[in-house]
Amino acid sequence: MANKMEDKKVLSGSPRITKVSFFGRVSAVIRQHFQQVFASFSELWKTPFATLMTIFVLGLALSLPSVFHVLYKNAERVTGQWDGASEISLFLNKDISESRVQVLINKLALYNDIDSVTYISRHQALEEFKEMSSFSKALNYLDENPLPAVLVVVPTKDAMTSAGSKLLVAKLQREQGIDLVRVDLDWIEKLQAILALLVDIVIAIAVLLLISVLLIVSNTIRLNILSQRDEIEVLKLVGATNSFIQRPYLYVGAWYGFLGGMIAWFLTLGMVTWLQSGLMSLMGLYQLQFEVSLLNLEEVAILLGVATSLGFIASYISVKQYLVKIEPK
Repeated sequence: MANKMEDKKVLSGSPRITKVSFFGRVSAVIRQHFQQVFASFSELWKTPFATLMTIFVLGLALSLPSVFHVLYKNAERVTGQWDGASEISLFLNKDISESRVQVLINKLALYNDIDSVTYISRHQALEEFKEMSSFSKALNYLDENPLPAVLVVVPTKDAMTSAGSKLLVAKLQREQGIDLVRVDLDWIEKLQAILALLVDIVIAIAVLLLISVLLIVSNTIRLNILSQRDEIEVLKLVGATNSFIQRPYLYVGAWYGFLGGMIAWFLTLGMVTWLQSGLMSLMGLYQLQFEVSLLNLEEVAILLGVATSLGFIASYISVKQYLVKIEPK
């Protein structure tokens, strides 16, 4: 009876022993990974000059797509302000009466996509033309005012896009009493087409530069593996597995990518700050209130994550291609 009780205690206690040993193994694996992460970082600085050269090359390669991204982001904001500043000029028929003009103004005010309507009479248009041109004396000899009355329409924010302005222009052209609808959309469409082309060019350049990052890190890890061939053979002789041996090289590649991403971040910040004064002067010529937008925290995290991932992938390619082929003689 006593033996049965002891057997039950042993059986009831066995799951606890298994549970503790499982968490113990997990803790040991995590601790081992952390040790290798910091050991691989220390391994980088055994050859500081070569490491710094590699990191700066990676930083330069990664900074160009980052700078292009910042410039494009700010260019979009600028074009958004230009879209917002667009106005539609409605040239009225010369024989339209003042009462009919007022009816038309009231009708346009009911449009959901029109923010405001400003009326410029024929007399006001003539006086403004005299002030802005050098033909004021010649205009005094005319028998009648050749200029039509104008309604200046400012679209709402939702209708300030190129597509929204086109729809509004199509509706305005159907109104009676309007002789000509004028809006400068061509230059905006051309600018957007240029920006779209620049985006394609930047994407192509970014892909080439990211491939160069892969090649640089992969070749660096390959050289490290070949220079440590004897150590790898010794580790395999004492029973080390391929996963245990290759892990530090993977972390080294990730460190290369992460540090290269940090350099790219600082280079992007420096280059955009350097260009900021010139951009502000340019925006001042167009009377636009503009503040240069730098990389935010989310974009910095994406930059560092992409750089680290590229370094890890490149080292993984080298490890699988070269390290697994090394066997002790």
